[in-house]
Amino acid sequence: MTRRTMALAVTAVVLIGGVPAVAAPLAVACTVNYQITNEWNTGFGAAVSIRNDGEALNGWNLTWTFPDGQRVTQGWSGNFTQTGAVVSVTNPAWAPTLGSGATAQVGFNGSKGSANRPPTDFAVNGVSCTGPNQAPSVALTAPTAGSSYTLPASIPLAATAQDTDGTVAKVDFYAGDTLIATDTSAPFTGTWTSAPAGDHSITARATDNRGATAASAPAAVKVLSGPAVVASPSTVSVKQGQTATFDVSLATAPSQPVTVTLARSGSADLTATPTTLTFSGTAKQTVTVTSANNGGAFGTATFTASATGYSPASVTVNEIDPSTSDFNKAFLDQYNKIKDPASGYFRKFGDLLVPYHSVETLMVEAPDHGHQTTSEAFSYYLWLEASYGRVTGDWAPFKSAFASMEKYIIPAKADQPTNDKYDPSKPATYAPEHPRMDAYPSTLDGTVPVGQDPIAAELKSAYGNSDVYGMHWLIDVDNTYGFGRCGDGTTAPAYINTYQRGSSESVWETIPQPSCDTFKHGGPNGFLDLFTKDSSYAKQWKYTNAPDADARVVQVALLAQQWATAQGKAGDISSEIGKSAKMGDYLRYAMFDKYFKRIGNCSSPSSCPGATGKNSAHYLMSWYYAWGGATDTSAGWAWRIGDGASHQGYQNPLAAHALANVPALKPLSATGQQDWATSLSRQLEMLQWLQSADGGLAGGVTNSWEGQYASPPAGTPTFYGMYYDAHPVWRDPPSNRWFGFQVWGIERTAALYRLTGDARAKKILDKWVPWAIANTTTGTNFQIPADLQWSGAPDTWNATNPGSNANLRVSVLNHNQDVGVAASYAKVLLNYAARSGNASAKTTGESLLTSLLSHQDSLGIATPETRSDYNRFDDVYNTSTAEGPYVPPGWTGKMPNGDQIGQGSSFLSMRSMFRNDPQWPKVQSYLAGGPAPTFTYHRFWAQAEIATAFSLHAEIYG
Repeated sequence: MTRRTMALAVTAVVLIGGVPAVAAPLAVACTVNYQITNEWNTGFGAAVSIRNDGEALNGWNLTWTFPDGQRVTQGWSGNFTQTGAVVSVTNPAWAPTLGSGATAQVGFNGSKGSANRPPTDFAVNGVSCTGPNQAPSVALTAPTAGSSYTLPASIPLAATAQDTDGTVAKVDFYAGDTLIATDTSAPFTGTWTSAPAGDHSITARATDNRGATAASAPAAVKVLSGPAVVASPSTVSVKQGQTATFDVSLATAPSQPVTVTLARSGSADLTATPTTLTFSGTAKQTVTVTSANNGGAFGTATFTASATGYSPASVTVNEIDPSTSDFNKAFLDQYNKIKDPASGYFRKFGDLLVPYHSVETLMVEAPDHGHQTTSEAFSYYLWLEASYGRVTGDWAPFKSAFASMEKYIIPAKADQPTNDKYDPSKPATYAPEHPRMDAYPSTLDGTVPVGQDPIAAELKSAYGNSDVYGMHWLIDVDNTYGFGRCGDGTTAPAYINTYQRGSSESVWETIPQPSCDTFKHGGPNGFLDLFTKDSSYAKQWKYTNAPDADARVVQVALLAQQWATAQGKAGDISSEIGKSAKMGDYLRYAMFDKYFKRIGNCSSPSSCPGATGKNSAHYLMSWYYAWGGATDTSAGWAWRIGDGASHQGYQNPLAAHALANVPALKPLSATGQQDWATSLSRQLEMLQWLQSADGGLAGGVTNSWEGQYASPPAGTPTFYGMYYDAHPVWRDPPSNRWFGFQVWGIERTAALYRLTGDARAKKILDKWVPWAIANTTTGTNFQIPADLQWSGAPDTWNATNPGSNANLRVSVLNHNQDVGVAASYAKVLLNYAARSGNASAKTTGESLLTSLLSHQDSLGIATPETRSDYNRFDDVYNTSTAEGPYVPPGWTGKMPNGDQIGQGSSFLSMRSMFRNDPQWPKVQSYLAGGPAPTFTYHRFWAQAEIATAFSLHAEIYG
């Protein structure tokens, strides 16, 4: 398994809440969910669940009629009889009653012919039942994403659509929000004959016979006013006296060779070669621009590539100071590639851009699909645009990035509608986490004491409402899964979640679910009863925050505020800086124990008391905080939790410094600034405590051993009464194995040192930097640490006399060429060198950046990587190893596209869309016994990390 499989994950949140009120029961009412769990040539298995929505039943008889001649051959959990096509199932003798709101499930194996449609006439005791309508599935097959057309455009439209519990009534085709065609019968096709020139996003939306809808992933197409020349990137920087390049191609393949000529307007100091290019297809050709070495004023020229009968394309080339560092130019080149619409890093919604996790879609690591995105990506988007503002003085892109973050990944009032029902004196009901997934669902236990939330009231007073201002960690940008917003099936982006079940759950074991669970998908209780066990379930919303991303927003706001102030433009971004301080105020929820219990020496759920005031604050950046509540605004509950587990890689002392000491970033709450001042010291103490004898930083601490306030092994070292954990939060793979968590965390410490001279930060860096450099080689084939192995443990923390941690050791298991980690690592070295004058750190940091420049491609900077962990695509749950997606016995459900979830489900069977990915044959070959597939991925965070590393060098040394 690769080190990144869970490196970015926000995990192990047990969702909790008050028990909802149950509506007054009807006399007789029922809901039936019929799921085919397995199917072979002549037979199938199925599970049928009955939810009693009426009064309690003393004896029940479920009936249905098979539509295709199916026969029950074996049944369980009920008494089966079949007469002709009609099946009758009565309650087993040992379970005669079915209480109001209760669910019973039966299962059977059956025989079938070529067809196997589900029954539609379910009844209990002669009363017809409502079947939860499963949304149809739909896939757009035409047009092809990335295709181009010329006016007058005639764009073919085609889609495949299915409905597992009914029929597809129609398929609508949309360009953005505009209906362009409808077809009511298969094959579903159409033609868009009035497409205007421009960029368009085409989707197909299927509607079934009961009104449920589902939308396909979008296909981006371009309509040109005619045959067109294409040039990229659209903006190029060239040092005076040197050269730069751009690419020229044709949008569509010509019927015969086409000659393209280049014409210049603007400065004569800029010339291009060749000036004539001949195309027989759409392959790109490179043009070199040369700047005259005449020492004159810096010029700008536009090069227009044109051909007879073709729309031209233009590239603007700007001369820049020849003394500008190579890395400042590298920043502009990298920025232009990332922001080029043709590169595919963003999806555009109106005037706003949302970054994808990666350009590529077949991607499984913390997000389980490349066109999801994370709060991490948004924080890097802000960093990218802040750096652009520093270089150019243009802060409009930074403001646009902030607006996109606020609109699409910070839940709005409508997304968290019942926060006003939150009771800070009863923040959440306890549910233990478990080290194995087969211990889930976890039982809610109201007898375990919880503490009081000490910051809710002051946050409400400071900001005038009860809403939480923080990012949810994961969204489905294209609505690939089809959950939509609160079950509507269509809205994109959509809030989703994956991890929910303790330290053993890697991405390969997750079950995707909507953040707003309205029971429209999954099983009878949506996805809730996979994770928690309760007497009844209510429709609810729930969000999980990744504190390192929100802290990075604050870190970037500090940098942006300093840069804009130096330019006399602080007023341009004052609103965004103030909102970043607000985000930091709410980020304090990451400082508190999960259930607001007392910090220190917790060894059992019942003996660890609930806390009052700040006694539940550990003042560290924990792995998450989370909040949720009922979707029903008349319901009387909402909840919030923190987390007692803190990983060294999530600490951000620079953000703590900003919120504690910088006036523009002062939180509005009564105690926010004070809390962050305490956090700054506590974070630096923990990093010192976790530093190995070699220099690397060990895992972290927890106030809740195994997530259930258990008693740790005897002799476990402590930090302010919390227990050392070599790999906090997850074990698959071990969470502190990835070197990336070293550089992500220590970069913030190094930036704090450069900006403030903090001696505590320097002490940590003085030991970490030589260790890292000793395990690094630079050059085209650069090698940096990849996986780490730990032994021993730190000494119990003594703030007045810290130990030496002589027995805490780390070794580097292997090396790689991870470009994003290399860029972050370079930032550490450059920040440290700038303040300390350490020549080795400066040389190694610069050499890493130069090494990255040797791996450029048309989309950015990337290196190939082999994904041997992709053999887990088809894993099913293995009881002996506790690996594979675990589904509790008897639980069945469906994804919005109809993918079954049940016993024997695999990562792939719940995500069948991967089979349609253009890269899938490489994985399929691997699963069939071939070699592990190799991919060249362009992750947004990594490309932005590279760009901002170049910018940092220019800022310090340019």
